[in-house]
Amino acid sequence: MSPVSQAVPPAELAAHSLDSAAHPHAHLHRPEPGATATLIQDLRELFKVKVVGLVLVTGWGGFYLGSMQSGISSLQRGLLDALMGIGMVSAGAGALNQALERTTDALMTRTANRPLASGRFTLLQGIVAGLGALGLGALWLLLHTNLLTVALALLTAFTYVAIYTPLKRVTTLATFIGAFPGAMGPMLGWTAARGRIEWPAVALFAILFVWQFPHFMSIAWLYREDYAKAGIRMLPVVQPDGYSTVVEALFYAVLMIPVSLAPWWLGMTGVTYAVLATALGLLYLGYTIRFGWILRAETPTESRMLARDLLKVSVIYLPLLFTTLMLCAVATR
Repeated sequence: MSPVSQAVPPAELAAHSLDSAAHPHAHLHRPEPGATATLIQDLRELFKVKVVGLVLVTGWGGFYLGSMQSGISSLQRGLLDALMGIGMVSAGAGALNQALERTTDALMTRTANRPLASGRFTLLQGIVAGLGALGLGALWLLLHTNLLTVALALLTAFTYVAIYTPLKRVTTLATFIGAFPGAMGPMLGWTAARGRIEWPAVALFAILFVWQFPHFMSIAWLYREDYAKAGIRMLPVVQPDGYSTVVEALFYAVLMIPVSLAPWWLGMTGVTYAVLATALGLLYLGYTIRFGWILRAETPTESRMLARDLLKVSVIYLPLLFTTLMLCAVATR
């Protein structure tokens, strides 16, 4: 629940390591200096805590906005319970994703030190941890939210793990498919609060869906050599001249502006949000246009700088947009 990763699916937003050490077996029981700290860090990597954090931020936004439409304070009717369940399902999907990708992760510099890729966790440990978190999260949501949220959470995890993950080595369309589970955070928050899918929830989903493409094109360009080594068919790998990467990023950055205004059109916010969302969208578009200069970059360093700047702006843009939306929201019952 992706992103990542691919927000684009959430998998691609996990922490990146430069250590490529590989070990044939895991020895988690052996007391060593710093072993506890290493285990904690490994668990953070296994469960993709940074990805889960993004899912929870957007899930919180969806729950808060959905609760407003019912005249219910988001802090009074199960916000923490909803986020707990959503977070566990997301963490479980992240672990299962790494279990499936352990061999390709081991081939890439940025992921070679992940606990499964490096062998510090066994495949069985990864699968058990992933299924355990997924099952506990689904049970938690069943007890504290509703069947619709449980079904959507499990469908999101299935799409991310069983469809998006294996497709990454087959087609560039995997990024598009991965954007669906990557956009489900606010939808899950909304259904946890409201118990049904409504147009405002679809608008929140659309915002996350569209946002992911410029974000992930910057990541794909930054790590295109890594992806090529692992046989992952990202757009900059299949079409290395960069034109398709730039065109796709620009298309969705332009689309981001009207999509981000959907909550205003639906009456969820006032004009203040519309003005601020437009300004933020123009900023996102401006950096995406700047990203297009990778086509004329004179050095790899310059090219990476342009991609990295867009990545940073994309990560700042999304929480700013959701914060603005939440601050400007009005009840529309």
